[in-house]
Amino acid sequence: MATITIQCSAIQFDVALNQTQTAEAILKALPIESIAERWGEEIYFEIPVKMKNEKPTLEVSIGDVGYWPDGHCFCIFFGKTPASRKNEPRPASEVTLIGKTDASPVLLRKVREGEKITVNRTP
Repeated sequence: MATITIQCSAIQFDVALNQTQTAEAILKALPIESIAERWGEEIYFEIPVKMKNEKPTLEVSIGDVGYWPDGHCFCIFFGKTPASRKNEPRPASEVTLIGKTDASPVLLRKVREGEKITVNRTP
């Protein structure tokens, strides 16, 4: 499908979206500006997309990108969260997986709460 670019401060990385209806709705809503939040090693931010879970899951891996319908949020998983049982990332509640990033956890850890975050279609 499509690739999007996320920018926060001096950090920029790409996300390859999958073929879900949720990913398509996010693509249509671009460009998006929001405020970055953190929940352990998860970056999340509210987006102007309101969808129900397509394929609800609590199983996510490092680099997975999801949509969390409870908060209308875009979520980037890169390590342990407060809900983790071991070292795996785990969302607060079920998400729909919408894509994947190969951005390193070291890079993603630089994103701070309260920073402006922008999402655009990759040229």
